Amino acid sequence: MRIVASILFFLLIVLQAKLWFGGHGVFQLWSLQGTISQARDRNNGLEGRNETLHAQVNELKQGSEALEERARSQLGFIKEGETFYRVVPRRPKAAEDDD
Repeated sequence: MRIVASILFFLLIVLQAKLWFGGHGVFQLWSLQGTISQARDRNNGLEGRNETLHAQVNELKQGSEALEERARSQLGFIKEGETFYRVVPRRPKAAEDDD
């Protein structure tokens, strides 16, 4: 009877070790859950960015005002008949003395 109990105890130890430390064990499960959580967070951020980009694309497709505003701010677009004024700040005194 002692031999059977010893064998069963040894099998219990081996199975517990595989459960906790094996290739598909509890520690690996916890690690994978953390990885999945990080991937979900990253995906949520990217989904928000994609929604913003889709809204901008739809706005550019449908409204000429948005397109014109973007052309003005990014490309320096000036309408016909408008006058463009460029204000250049003065250089500091030290820079003028070096010339």
